[in-house]
Amino acid sequence: MAKQKPKKWNDYLWIVSATYFTLGFFNIIFAWLGVVCFLIPLLMAIFGGGKGYCNNYCGRGQLFLQIGNTLGWSSKRVAPRWLSSKWFRNVFLVFFLFFFIQMIVLTVHVAKGLDSLHQTIHLLWTFDVPWHWAYPVAVDPWVAQFAFGLYGIMLTSLIVGVILTVVFRPRTWCVFCPMGNMTQMICKLKNQ
Repeated sequence: MAKQKPKKWNDYLWIVSATYFTLGFFNIIFAWLGVVCFLIPLLMAIFGGGKGYCNNYCGRGQLFLQIGNTLGWSSKRVAPRWLSSKWFRNVFLVFFLFFFIQMIVLTVHVAKGLDSLHQTIHLLWTFDVPWHWAYPVAVDPWVAQFAFGLYGIMLTSLIVGVILTVVFRPRTWCVFCPMGNMTQMICKLKNQ
C-alpha cells in the first residue's frame, strides 16, 4: 500500500468553500465574502504568485477533490478536449463576465432606486430562485442585491463543477474556470 503524503494546512481550504455556501444559504450577506475569491487570485497573479492560488489555495477546487476522490463520486473519466480549448475558455469567460456585469448593473439600479431588491438568486444562468429566507437582517437594498447576485454566480459555478466532477474528473471545472483563465491571461501579459 502506497504511503500517503502528510496533509498541509492548505489541504483543508475546502472547508472554507463549504462554509461559504452554508453561511450564504442562511444569511445572504455572507455572500460578500465571495469577493475575496475573485480578488486573491487576481492579486496573486498580478504581484508575482502566478497561478499559485488555483494550484494551491482554491477551496472550490479542493472541494471538488473531496467530492470526487474522498467521497468517490467521480467517474474519473477524461473530459472532452474542447472543454480546455482556448476558444471555449474565452467564450465561457465572456459569458461569465456578461452575467457578472448584469449583476453589477442590477445592483447599481437598486442603489439608485431604479429597481427594487430581488430576493432571488439567478441559478444556472436561467432560473430566478426565491431566496428570501436568507435575508434576516436589514441592510441597504443594494448591499443585499449584490450579495444575492454574487451568491447566485458562486452557487451556479459550484453546481456545474460538481456535475463535471461526477461525470468526469474532480477538477474538470478548473480547466475553464473564469478566474483561472483571467489569472493565466495576466501571467502571459506579465511574461511578454
